[in-house]
Amino acid sequence: MTMRALNPKQIPAFLKRGESETVEFKKVFDREAVETLSAFANARGGRVFVGVSDSGQVLGVEVGKETVQNWINQVKLSTANALIPDVEIVTIRKKSVAVLSVPEYPIKPVACRGRYFKRFNKSNHQMSISEVVNEHLKTINTSWDCTHDDSHSEADISIEKVQAFIERVNRTRETKVLEDPLTVLRKFELLRNGRITRAAFFLFMSDESSLSAIELGRFQTPTLIKDGARLKTDLFAEVDGVMAFLKKHINKAYIITGAPQREERWDYPLDALREIVINAIVHRDYTSASDSIVKIYDDRIEIYNPGRLPEGLSVERLLAGDYISSIRNRKIADMFKEAGLIEKYGTGIRRILSGFSDYGLPEPKFEEIGEGFRVTAYKSREAAVTPQVTEQVTEQVTEQVTEQVTEQVTEQVTDGILKLLEFCMESRSRQELMVHLGIRHREHFRSHILGKALQSGLIEPTIPDRPKSPFQKYRLTNKGRKLLEGLSGKKIGG
Repeated sequence: MTMRALNPKQIPAFLKRGESETVEFKKVFDREAVETLSAFANARGGRVFVGVSDSGQVLGVEVGKETVQNWINQVKLSTANALIPDVEIVTIRKKSVAVLSVPEYPIKPVACRGRYFKRFNKSNHQMSISEVVNEHLKTINTSWDCTHDDSHSEADISIEKVQAFIERVNRTRETKVLEDPLTVLRKFELLRNGRITRAAFFLFMSDESSLSAIELGRFQTPTLIKDGARLKTDLFAEVDGVMAFLKKHINKAYIITGAPQREERWDYPLDALREIVINAIVHRDYTSASDSIVKIYDDRIEIYNPGRLPEGLSVERLLAGDYISSIRNRKIADMFKEAGLIEKYGTGIRRILSGFSDYGLPEPKFEEIGEGFRVTAYKSREAAVTPQVTEQVTEQVTEQVTEQVTEQVTEQVTDGILKLLEFCMESRSRQELMVHLGIRHREHFRSHILGKALQSGLIEPTIPDRPKSPFQKYRLTNKGRKLLEGLSGKKIGG
């Protein structure tokens, strides 16, 4: 595939507009030029102008007999799938400028020296593991939750929960589901070739799992917690669990209207709150090492979720309804819709806004925070306009976990992460750490022990530029050392 040839008459306009999502200026052809080409290939395609300064000033570049072919070979050898850019040499103001072009690549993502980049606005963004996975899944027209779960089997799901799902579906469906639970799992493609999908596990897990954990807290101040809980169950049960915790900690008033029954009025519209909770559970990025977090304050409720908005969707477009629904967890969303918990894809935000408006409350605040998304619902209009001292719930999530959120969280840190920190006073490989902790499940170790320790800055890789290096090891950071000293009361050498 190639991009449409560049018309020389268009070049002054390109230089005037400056760098963009599809244009980059480079004084010389270098390593970063190759990264940019791979980033363009993982987005909408683009052009690198070599011999032009960042401000758009034409500097020119020397192009010898073998120069172009050497550049093409360098790009080809540095990328996988191998990119072969189109190269045009144009003369601008009597100076030579090389224009290297690549289209959007049909099979994503394209790697550049073992790393993955994607073009956002005017810069190259290094993709996270979950972004790399999602790009690949989109290429094959599926989603993460539709794939086979290599860590769990039929024995890990509850047939009773599947039967309860069938009964729930039949309460709202004209054509009743009459098949047995295993047949229903196959019918909905949750069980294929004798193997369950990730969606099947998350929807019907028989035991608790930290993979679906949601932290719940009632806060007296931004740092002082009055009550806390931790849910680690199936996604349907988590909706009810979160709503029960919310109702426990918000007020309910009775309004006398003259009718035979008193009218109940909660601090917040429960239907709209439930919609926020369902959206958070359905659209969460379950590949992230972070947990979902629900915080209740005197004047507001904050619901944080790992996972940013889909590519190309901004908060402004979300609130305006100017988008086509894009679902991160397609199968989980389908099952919630079958159960009557989702009415129609893409209408949830509108129902949330209408619910708060009808209740006479301000519009909730929707915002992207780091690698996640947060919704803040306000108890009154005064609370919405008063500046709040709120903490960023992103990389600090694990830090909160290690400091004070709940008793259960402290146990989790002590049992897993603490043992890892103590062992990392010397540099250790992943295999050494897993053997020391007695953990065989690589994904569980990566997501819930190693990932959280790295994310919170308690340990660090010895080869940060090559995360997948076979020689990679991990060592304690100053922050991790201070945590251990605080817990043991003894100074740790470093």
